[in-house]
Amino acid sequence: QGKFTLLRDTRTDGSFLVHHFLSFYLRAGCKVCFVALLQSFSHYSIVAQKLGVSLAAAKERGQLVFLEGLNSCLDLLFGEEEQPGQPSPLQFLSGSSSELRAFFDFVRVSLAPADGDSWKGPVLLVDDLSVLLSLGAAPVAVLDFIHYCRVSVCCQLKGNVVVLVHSNEDAEDEENELVVNSLCHHSDLILWAEGLATGFCKDVHGQIKIIKRLSLRQAEPDLVQIYQYKIQERNVSFFARGLSAAVL
Repeated sequence: QGKFTLLRDTRTDGSFLVHHFLSFYLRAGCKVCFVALLQSFSHYSIVAQKLGVSLAAAKERGQLVFLEGLNSCLDLLFGEEEQPGQPSPLQFLSGSSSELRAFFDFVRVSLAPADGDSWKGPVLLVDDLSVLLSLGAAPVAVLDFIHYCRVSVCCQLKGNVVVLVHSNEDAEDEENELVVNSLCHHSDLILWAEGLATGFCKDVHGQIKIIKRLSLRQAEPDLVQIYQYKIQERNVSFFARGLSAAVL
């Protein structure tokens, strides 16, 4: 409880980590606010079904609050007008303000404890934060949004925040790298999925670096573990480097 987990991918797609945490927290009975900026609800629902979880049922019973960023963007740019008293979480796209206050208010209201709730704890899951920068949000606004979410969800509600960001150290996207590096310094746990430097391999899809921060306040060394992985139809297999089926 009260942890901030950063999912980072470089030269590969780390979305399998998002699907894992989504199904994991729903099965655990947690209240989940899922900010999906990358894919549609049907995409996540199909993958969740393979993992034994029904997102539609979770929405109906009030366990899952799902923000479909693709539809919200289209409605703001080309479609319906906002309803009075219900501003869009992504209203910064309209150009009236660059801050993400409405976005944070949506998260805060979605995870606020209600009378009769029996959920074990609130969880904010974001896929993926880099999209906000592509939509025109300033790096400072994105970092402020995450800071307030950590204070509200992790500190006040004793819940968890899980965020995916894309990282390409070779690209000249200074804003994205600024956000990624800043989040790394504030994370309790970093799961960093990387593509193989040697290229594609059918038996090894990449490697994952698990960085556990023993203390954010004291100068203690981080605990680092590195595994390789292969994504299968319904799960992911992990193994030590050099112990894949291609080698053995």
